Amino acid sequence: MKFTTLAALVSSLAPASAYLVTGDPLNCRSGPGTGYAIKKTYPKDTDISITCQTAGPSINGNAIWDKTSDGCYVSDYYVKTGVSGYVMDKCGSGTTCDAPSANQATVNLIAEFEGFVDHVYIDDVGNPTVGYGHLCNDAKCSGVKYSIPLSEADGKKLLADDMKIFEDCITTVLTPSKVTLNANQYGALVSWAFNMGCPAVETSTLVARLKAGTDPVNTVLAEELPRWVHAGGVVFPGLVRRRKAEVALAKEATKVGALPVDC
Repeated sequence: MKFTTLAALVSSLAPASAYLVTGDPLNCRSGPGTGYAIKKTYPKDTDISITCQTAGPSINGNAIWDKTSDGCYVSDYYVKTGVSGYVMDKCGSGTTCDAPSANQATVNLIAEFEGFVDHVYIDDVGNPTVGYGHLCNDAKCSGVKYSIPLSEADGKKLLADDMKIFEDCITTVLTPSKVTLNANQYGALVSWAFNMGCPAVETSTLVARLKAGTDPVNTVLAEELPRWVHAGGVVFPGLVRRRKAEVALAKEATKVGALPVDC
């Protein structure tokens, strides 16, 4: 997301001071999105200092995430900044690369394994959920911008929105590096990140090998992705099938590039 002149003016005038937390409580995460690990929690009515802001998954229509002076990220929806837009500079402005969107083949792959439910339901851990595993912020999923019950087409659009955090994750961990990915290789990694979470991606041998750049990309993916098939120490057939599908997608030839991106 690019700054407008007005947004830049607002940020230059805004004080780098404390803003009130309205969430009760508010989780501060290692990255801009709910897929990142919780680093700390702020009680309601706490004043927090924001150092910069960035785009991320929308929370009740607000797609801005605030980086706090503690070095973690909170949803701007739960911070009383007084405006609906940016009040600070974009995090890494001038140096941060925008993540490319994954292709439709990636959306379809993830959709196949996530499964589709057109109405709001409660998942196994008590979260209101709709579509292809979209976690809602309230019991009616009022933050979803598509009509419920969802059509499968709108479900995939919502899924594509949810994928942005994992597109950003893959782009961030591999920028800068020696690796070059086409759209299908990138999509395979986005699917893997969507499934396993960004904290696991960040510390993985797979990413370390890609960044080293000593082995062909498809060799690394074919050797490393099949290792990610366990849950609670047990091999899950569904994860085995998903990893095979990701490897197959990565091996599918395409001339469309993904990474690196121009900043």
